[in-house]
Amino acid sequence: MRALTNAEKAAYFQRSYTAVDGLWFMKLEAATDFATALKIDTAVWTVLPKIQARWLKQVCGVESGLEALRDCLTAKLKMEDFGYRTRWQPGKKGLTVAITRCPWYELIRKSNRQAIGGAVGQAICTAEYGVWAEEFGPGLRFELDGLMCQGAPACRFRFSRTV
Repeated sequence: MRALTNAEKAAYFQRSYTAVDGLWFMKLEAATDFATALKIDTAVWTVLPKIQARWLKQVCGVESGLEALRDCLTAKLKMEDFGYRTRWQPGKKGLTVAITRCPWYELIRKSNRQAIGGAVGQAICTAEYGVWAEEFGPGLRFELDGLMCQGAPACRFRFSRTV
């Protein structure tokens, strides 16, 4: 058997990562109900971004602030195969991230679960990206301004300084 390439190994781990999230959610939902599964999933997604952000900050050699957030967040989005654009607000007082392709939303559509997509996206994206802002603060705020899973053409995340 030939050795796997680094790209194949990365694809394996990415596929496993996304699959396990969806599988445990569906199993928990079946054992309890949707509201309980979403509550626990949201709790998980308030911890995982801390781990991701702190690791990326260390690897990238950055501390805090909007530019460090942009650098680490775009690294994460690229690794997770998101389609995205970033744009500075005037004077670099804020950062807008537009998600144009979301692998999580694609999985929801593939599994024909669009009916729950809006609730899942609202809960998880608010929790996840709010934590990203906190990890690069203090003084950074996150606002959700549209989700594809709720019918918007793109997900829009706004990060800004509060002080």
